[in-house]
Amino acid sequence: MRTRTVPDSPTGSVAPSRPPARLRLGRVVALPVDGRALCVSAGLLVLLAVASAATLTLGRLGIAPADLPSAVTGGAEGMDKLIVNRLRGPRLLTGIGAGAAFAVAGALFQSVTRNPLGSPDVIGLSGGAGAGAALVALLAPGFPVSLGALVGAVGAMGVVYAATGTGFRDPGRLVVAGIGVAALAAAVTQYVVYAVERDQATVLTSYLNGSLATRSWTDVSTVWTLLLVAVPLTLLISRGLTIGEMGDELSTALGTDPHRTRTAAVVLSTALAAGAVTVAGPIAFIALTAPQIARRLAPAPGPRIMVSAVTGAVLLVLADLAAQHMPLTDDLPVGIYTMGIGGIYLGYLLIREWKKGTL
Repeated sequence: MRTRTVPDSPTGSVAPSRPPARLRLGRVVALPVDGRALCVSAGLLVLLAVASAATLTLGRLGIAPADLPSAVTGGAEGMDKLIVNRLRGPRLLTGIGAGAAFAVAGALFQSVTRNPLGSPDVIGLSGGAGAGAALVALLAPGFPVSLGALVGAVGAMGVVYAATGTGFRDPGRLVVAGIGVAALAAAVTQYVVYAVERDQATVLTSYLNGSLATRSWTDVSTVWTLLLVAVPLTLLISRGLTIGEMGDELSTALGTDPHRTRTAAVVLSTALAAGAVTVAGPIAFIALTAPQIARRLAPAPGPRIMVSAVTGAVLLVLADLAAQHMPLTDDLPVGIYTMGIGGIYLGYLLIREWKKGTL
């Protein structure tokens, strides 16, 4: 029987391991299969289906539960057709796609930095997107705010890349440069919110908090096209990231290039987060919390790409469901609810570390 060093063990003890089960696609492709991850993902997909059904059926304009199957399979008529095609269908699918994109981006970034508190927000991507959207609202009111957010996110990443002096290869420099860029971007955003007219500032503030209201099928196609392109690429580098979490020396000895893998991971993380920000705004904490929840549901070394994606989708759909139906609120931006989720997670993390005696 083979043995391996357990990466999560503080003593580096040696434990027996069995070869992972593999899903074979012909003679060339053999994908490792984790039974627990499959079960967890299946359970999360069931929860996502329930939350999606609730999104379409609850409230004054909800579809009757008995009519839901025909409505979602193309048989909707009248008001049900309007709800599926314009009011709630695009909003739901955009939320699922954006939640998955944020979560995968966070999983990649946390693996690269080896930091459970890492996320694309840390390196200034969300701040740059907010600043780009704010500048467009101030200087070019007729220009799409979402496109300004995309330009701002890419510009912020360009500044971080140049500021580190080593591109995306050094996690420490990456975080320090990102914090500086995020601070500058926040200053620009707050100035613009103060300077623009009140009605315009209200719309801009809603976007900056992150919102799924009034989404369109263009938003759906944007985020899902990005996922279909980026997620397979993340799966290709996931093995290198798993090995890289054990250290650069071991990674190199096992035949991988840790610097190239980290650069690819940060580029993919940036692309996923920027795409999600473009369609939904800089929604906070999904990229931070979803990968950590996924790791606890299906513990294993490396980024849990698929489990994280489904977890992120569930979190964002549930948060948006709360945004639509919570009493005493008037359709608050979903980002306010995800901030609550993030605050609860950080509180749990602090209590957990305090009990362990590491604080």
